[in-house]
Amino acid sequence: MNQEQLTSLLERVREGSLDVSDALRRLRTLPYENLGFASLDHHRVLRQGFPEVIFCEGKTEQQVVAIARTLLNKNDSLLATRVDRSVAKALLRLKRGAVYHEAARVVSIAPPEQVRKGSVLIVTAGTADIPVAEEARVTAETMGSYTETLYDVGVAGLHRLLGQQDRLHDARTLVVAAGMDGVLPSVVGGLVRQPVIAVPTSRGYGAHFGGLAALLTMLNSCAAGVAVMNIDNGFGAGCLAHRINMVGAEAAGAASEEAVDLQRSAGRTGAKGRSRKSSR
Repeated sequence: MNQEQLTSLLERVREGSLDVSDALRRLRTLPYENLGFASLDHHRVLRQGFPEVIFCEGKTEQQVVAIARTLLNKNDSLLATRVDRSVAKALLRLKRGAVYHEAARVVSIAPPEQVRKGSVLIVTAGTADIPVAEEARVTAETMGSYTETLYDVGVAGLHRLLGQQDRLHDARTLVVAAGMDGVLPSVVGGLVRQPVIAVPTSRGYGAHFGGLAALLTMLNSCAAGVAVMNIDNGFGAGCLAHRINMVGAEAAGAASEEAVDLQRSAGRTGAKGRSRKSSR
């Protein structure tokens, strides 16, 4: 149950079209619901703006489906990560509009008539980093952010990135995924003023240590304003990028409203001045 649904429920109680007992029944599982093997946090959408996300690794297909079905009873959105094909097939049967993003290994259901806001740019050093980047992209989009991608622009051919600087500067926040030496987030961080979210990937050879080398490079970045996710954590990057993006969207909306108010105030002041002149 999101904020709009809760508001509607309370308004119906106030108007008398819904009994208090019926409202209590609907709110009984609002804090959380115990399925025995999982305690679902139904209150999270009110606190954080999006329902609990299902991490599918380590769960059986039956557990994932039961969790998803219970979440969908109360929400229009669903996001499940690290989904293999067999589990994806089961999830796709739950609701029309469900999509399996195979590269990202994500199943998503976006709210109907969702309007995506702001601008999140997802960047990768190489093509091999795309699965992690796609997890970030699908996450941010499902949560409500507008995204664009810029793939395979790593430091082995830096001119590919420098030729796209306008796109870097136009984004509200950036996610940069890189394996191997993990240098690209530092380069991007040195070019832009927006927040950069670095994601080390497990792509690389022996001394790369499954992404540890890239992680340490990013943690030791000389560029200011670079946040670092865990190895291959595209979901975490997409979620953080969305939250930063929404703060920017709210600030932009407030600034727009303030500009309109100032214009109206100036119009009223000008009208009063003209009125005084005409009265003389």
